[in-house]
Amino acid sequence: MKMIEWALIGALLLLPFFVANRLDTEAQRKTLVTELRYDAALDTAVDDAARALLIHANPQQDVQYESAKRVPVNKEEAMETFQRTLYMNFGIADDRIAQGVLDRYIPAVVVIGYDGFWVYGEEEVRSDSGETELRRVWGPKKPFAYRDAQGNSLAFTLDDRVTAYAAGSASWQEGLRSEIQATTPIPLLQDAERFEQVRRNTIVNAVQNELAYRINRYNRMTARIGVAYTFTLPTISEEEWNNSIDDVGVMAFLQGIPIGSQTYNNYALGGSRLLKRTSIVGALKGTRKVYYRSSCGYPFPAEETFANENAAARKGYMPLPCPSS
Repeated sequence: MKMIEWALIGALLLLPFFVANRLDTEAQRKTLVTELRYDAALDTAVDDAARALLIHANPQQDVQYESAKRVPVNKEEAMETFQRTLYMNFGIADDRIAQGVLDRYIPAVVVIGYDGFWVYGEEEVRSDSGETELRRVWGPKKPFAYRDAQGNSLAFTLDDRVTAYAAGSASWQEGLRSEIQATTPIPLLQDAERFEQVRRNTIVNAVQNELAYRINRYNRMTARIGVAYTFTLPTISEEEWNNSIDDVGVMAFLQGIPIGSQTYNNYALGGSRLLKRTSIVGALKGTRKVYYRSSCGYPFPAEETFANENAAARKGYMPLPCPSS
């Protein structure tokens, strides 16, 4: 056989492998693009939810707190914002059926507050007709509670403020660690470095344990309705956990969405420290409705706070530049 004939035979033999490799490469590219799109959708939804945490009826309530971290949170507004943004970025803002399907891939959403946290997820509840059904609701607030070997109890917060129960004297005290350490015989309060380590570990463990319990229970409930995917608590680095407990914030999980031959699994964390500093205040300047950044320091009676300027404008408030602008 001539060389050209051998070349043609070789090309024909290798052609299926080239085609299969090209198809596999294209499938991987599409999977990667889809994953990036889902990542962006989840990150944006959590960031928007973190902003919404600080939208509350009385913005002047913040000033009564001595800690910048001790702020009231609006978890209902945060959850509504999370869902609205997520649905919009998935292109299903007006499709209730598709929204219900997407919700099945969200085993839990966590809101971390100043002195505790809440988990939003599926619960078995009784309907008006008396039948048991799955419904997404808020669980009870979980404190950042710690108990030492001597029976002393501590309720931690996102900073050094602590509520302490001394078992020996059966007495309660509340305040900054440095303020109550001299009058409370609890060893942990005497060591600032160890106090900080235990505080962080307690908060992280409390959230992790509750999430693991919720996700395992979610697996049992969804198995009854034919969901074959097993949801798991992802491995989150120590650095990310530390970032998540520095301020009030939101944590959400999105798992099990089919992407080609794979499944999408990710989580997102959103904190609100930076967002709080740039919140928008809606106020009355005489009879005129105006809005401005909270850092401007205007003395006008505050009516509402907003996550962004567009939200304030939609409510009829007009922009008011800061004095230095």
